[in-house]
Amino acid sequence: MASRPGHAGRINEDFVGATTGLAVLLDGAGIPNTEAICVHGVAWYASTLGSTMLSCWARREAVDLRAVLARAIEEVAGRHRNTCDIADPSSPQATVAMVAVQDQTLHYLALADAFVVLGTRSTDPVVVTDGREVQVRRESLAPLNGLTTGTPEYRRMRAIVIEELRGRRNQASGYWIAKDDPAAAAEAVTGTVPLDEVDSFALLSDGASRVVDPYGLLDWRAFMQVLHSTGPRALLRRLRQYEVGRTDGPPLDDASVTFAEFRRPPRGGPAVPRQPAERTCAASSRRRDAGAVLALRGASGLPAPLCWSAPIAAVTP
Repeated sequence: MASRPGHAGRINEDFVGATTGLAVLLDGAGIPNTEAICVHGVAWYASTLGSTMLSCWARREAVDLRAVLARAIEEVAGRHRNTCDIADPSSPQATVAMVAVQDQTLHYLALADAFVVLGTRSTDPVVVTDGREVQVRRESLAPLNGLTTGTPEYRRMRAIVIEELRGRRNQASGYWIAKDDPAAAAEAVTGTVPLDEVDSFALLSDGASRVVDPYGLLDWRAFMQVLHSTGPRALLRRLRQYEVGRTDGPPLDDASVTFAEFRRPPRGGPAVPRQPAERTCAASSRRRDAGAVLALRGASGLPAPLCWSAPIAAVTP
């Protein structure tokens, strides 16, 4: 896992976390200086929702990522409904990416412009995201095209289109994001893949996805290869080095990546030896049988102290 704020000295509004069988990434969003709407702020919302998702997963009755997300949204809304105007369009919100592994199946979810990238054995990576937010933003901001930034006309029109964009949030004619309404979870992009068809996965915020689009520094296959060889921190360092001093392109944003790879024993061979870093999660993962071991790659590119062993038995590659 690795995460970097968009600007030095500013709080990082992304969240990454994992527990046995589940990895989550959230990209917090909201309007700065809106304490009158929510006294907690965007970073609080993203971290609280993310940690609540991990807790809801531990209390789940079935592998249903939409249900886990919906329950977490409802619980967090209940925590600050009485102190904050959570229905205001500018109140804190977050995009979401999730991957879960159980019973030889990988489950994924993407809400808004967070990304899930699945590394496969024989084809290009499978890239999953919810393109509705990007499309709605493009449509709403179109009236700004051709206007000179900073002029009175630009500022007047920008206020109008931003209000329109907010009005399409969590609406059938717009896009969906985790906020105050648990019904948004039902709109997430979800799917499943047999575990033996996947050798790795990555979760990333849109700030990290820029290394592929719009910057074009890597394609998705090269993106996964870089994560495999050097880890998330090196990838984010490369991203920031490219962005330094640039005046074109989108504003700097928080950037986060979680990468995990499946380590399977050779057919008929013994289980893959566990790395020392995996000992930290032995107490919370007691269903480890010979099968796939999933280790999160840390900032150094080595297995992270916070690791995740998929609770599955006797997976045959």
